[in-house]
Parts: sequence; C-alpha cells; structure tokens
Amino acid sequence: MESQAVASKLSRAAIFLVATVKDDKDSLAAVRAMCGDLAGFVRAVGFRDLDGGLSCIMGFGSEAWDRLFGAPRPKELHPFREISGRHHAVATPGDVLFHIRARSMDLCFELAMQVVARLGGAVTIVDETHGFKFFDQRDMIGFVDGTENPTGPAIDDAILVGDEDRAFAGGSYVIVQKYLHDLQGWNALPVERQELIIGRRKLSDIELEDGVKPSYAHNALTSIDGENGEELKIVRDNMPFGEIGKGAFGTYFIGYARSPARIERMLENMFVGNPPGNYDRLLDFSSATTGSLFFVPPETFLGDAGPAAAVTKG
Repeated sequence: MESQAVASKLSRAAIFLVATVKDDKDSLAAVRAMCGDLAGFVRAVGFRDLDGGLSCIMGFGSEAWDRLFGAPRPKELHPFREISGRHHAVATPGDVLFHIRARSMDLCFELAMQVVARLGGAVTIVDETHGFKFFDQRDMIGFVDGTENPTGPAIDDAILVGDEDRAFAGGSYVIVQKYLHDLQGWNALPVERQELIIGRRKLSDIELEDGVKPSYAHNALTSIDGENGEELKIVRDNMPFGEIGKGAFGTYFIGYARSPARIERMLENMFVGNPPGNYDRLLDFSSATTGSLFFVPPETFLGDAGPAAAVTKG
C-alpha cells in the first residue's frame, strides 16, 4: 500500500498538532472524514507554492484507533509507556497527530488552520508546537541533530512496516516528545564536557573516537543493534522551538520506525541507563514534558476511511 510522506526530506519549518477526539458519533465521523479529505487539503494549500514541499502526516493513538476504526489494528500499537529512571519520560494524552512540514512556515500555518477549522469541535488541540530549522541543522543546544538518519533505500527499511504485519504494510510508528532545555546550565558547561555528553564534536559534528566517547554519551545510548548485530535505525525529524519572552527553549523529538520497540529501547537506555544507572547525561539539562505514540497508516488506508464506518465503544 502507498505510504504517507514519512520518508520526505527534512524541512525548514513544521507544525506539530496533537489532538484528542471527543467520544461521540459526530466527532468520530468528522475525524474519519478528515482522513479522506487530507490529501485534497494538502494539494489545495500546496498549489499556492509548488516549490514549497508541503506535506502532512496523520497518525492515531491506540485508544483512538479502537474508537475510529476498530479491528483489525496494528500489531504493535499501544499507549506510550512512561519510563522512570534517573529522569522521567511522561505519557500525555494524544489521539491524533498532524505532522505538517514545508520549506516555509506560511504553508504549514495555512494548512493547520484549514484542518482545525474543518474538524471544528470534534477535537481539542492539546499541544501545538511550531518548529524551525536552526542554522545548519543544529539544535538549540548547538549540536547538529539527525546526523545518523538512514539514507536511500535504507530509509524505507527503517521506518515502514513490512511482512511482519501485512494488513498495515507501508505504515509506520511514530513517537513524539517535547524536551525543554536548561540553556543557562548547558551553556555554562565547557564545550569539551558538552561533547562528551553528546558524543560528537560541536563544531565539526564528527563522532568522538571509541576510546574517548563515554558509555553514557547520548549517541552511544541511542545506538541499538538487532538480534544479528545489525544496527537498528529510525528517522528523526526533530525541530527546535522556543518562546524568548518566556525563556522556554526546546527540541520537539519526533521519531519514525517500523517498530515502536526500537525507539522504546533507545528511551529506556536514555532514562534508565545501559546498564541501569548509566543514563543519558543530556537529561540533566533536558526535561521531557510530553510523550505519545501513534501509528501512521498507509495513505491508501486514509483514502478509504469514511465517516459511515466509525465505531464506538462497547
């Protein structure tokens, strides 16, 4: 089945909308109708700037899937699992995710407005984050983000469900988290200490040598292997965000994978440690304030969805 635009190139601007869906027949029907209409909305808004690269990905949380679509359901879809270690990865509400991205914010903003206007009172926006690229793909903490994303044919293998769940082949799982940074504390650290925490050189983005990089480095804990020793990849499309007047600066983490277990292992390594106690020191300066897991069905699934087929609890 044809996939949504999960493998699109990283963009300069993005809006992330997380919504909850009201549990009544009309609201469920409105969300299902949006599934079928979304491609047309993207075409209409995107036509105003053909070089703008506008796209929108729509994903669904576990409980919302049951209410909207019933059975069958993606095999690995479940609510986001909180993680408690030296630091805490929280779980927060989220029935539907819209990941809107383009080369400029005006396209993202217009599409977001049109989608929310069409959904009306059927949903409540519980988180809205406007992301931007910061110079040469850097995060607010000054390091390049997303260096280890797969390229070429390896992208599909990393993020698209295959024969392991044929009913949903071409779909993808996505986990989102908002991290707020203590930039004052972080910037007070010597650059050499920052580099040990991240596992890369700050200026060149070159990975530290094995003899230098500590086992608690961020990129060491988020590098995981499969049963046969192969590295298991995900695709990150993280975005900086901030409000200068509030002194709030952060990173919106969004990771796509063919199995949520990949990202969950990375988060377990970060928050609990590998081995336990050997946690990600970046979390001493970055706090997770949200956490949700969604399944992104193939585009053909969205196109076939219709309000008449909505289901309700019980």
